[in-house]
Amino acid sequence: MFGQTTLGGSSVSSSASRVFRYEVVGLKQNQETDKNKFNIRRSGSIFITVPYDRMNEEMRRITRLGGTIVKIEPLAV
Repeated sequence: MFGQTTLGGSSVSSSASRVFRYEVVGLKQNQETDKNKFNIRRSGSIFITVPYDRMNEEMRRITRLGGTIVKIEPLAV
């Protein structure tokens, strides 16, 4: 059948469907953010939605940008 695989028990693993939302404060404009086409505000918090398999990578990126993760919460998909 189209779109289905015969290998493995399920076609989508439970970790692939998990999504989390980070609440981040304190992001600053720096060399890395200068590559973006928009400025970053210093005040207030922003929300970043991240799939489970990219959580560590996104945490490192936020730290490099000078941000602090205030809260991580799972989102129902």
